[in-house]
Amino acid sequence: MPSLDISLIADLPPFIGMEKRDLSDFLSKARSARYPKESQIFGQAEKAEAFFFLLDGYIRVVRITPHGDQVIARYISSGELFGIAQAIGRDTYPANAIAAVDCVTLSWPGSLWQEIVTKYPTFATNASSVIGGRLQDAQDRLVELATERVEQRVANAILKLANQAGKRTADGILIDFPISRQDISEMTGTTLHTVSRLLSSWEQDGLVKSGRKKITITEGHRLLLIAEGMQKNRDG
Repeated sequence: MPSLDISLIADLPPFIGMEKRDLSDFLSKARSARYPKESQIFGQAEKAEAFFFLLDGYIRVVRITPHGDQVIARYISSGELFGIAQAIGRDTYPANAIAAVDCVTLSWPGSLWQEIVTKYPTFATNASSVIGGRLQDAQDRLVELATERVEQRVANAILKLANQAGKRTADGILIDFPISRQDISEMTGTTLHTVSRLLSSWEQDGLVKSGRKKITITEGHRLLLIAEGMQKNRDG
């Protein structure tokens, strides 16, 4: 792998607190790769032969149900670990990882996981924190599906994406990667028709602007009221 300036990643969550020498040694074992937009990095149920760190880009994590339906489990942002099946005791990947935009990754052989977490306890602690956060996020989504109205779920999903990948523009906060209405329906357990209806209504009311795979939040406070159940959608 070409030399990587470790100062660029030393303060990112997976590596916080690691000694410079340990981080340099850890990175020397990595392989770098580029993935074009919409390419698959690994597939659900494939043998987990590597684990990854996203240097640049966004990744869509997609699970296929036994009935063949797609569910978007989450998006991965630059600076995050992913594909860490070994950390949860799996030898296969639980979902597909798809490049939402052009991506650059680092990867390490999965066979090194146990050696790495033993040799670098700070990294092991950081990785455990990542797993804990994602488990909490998954539990929160289950509660949302069970207790929230569909407009709350959709509003929450858009706000979370903006918090993860928001870019301030003259119009408002742009979700800075391609996101379709179908993607949002797969994130929120609802239909494409419902998502389209809600976004059209919110656009008429001035809460969002949406175009081809682009969403800009123009009235974040009002969208938050819907997400919190304090304001109903006017046609819902």
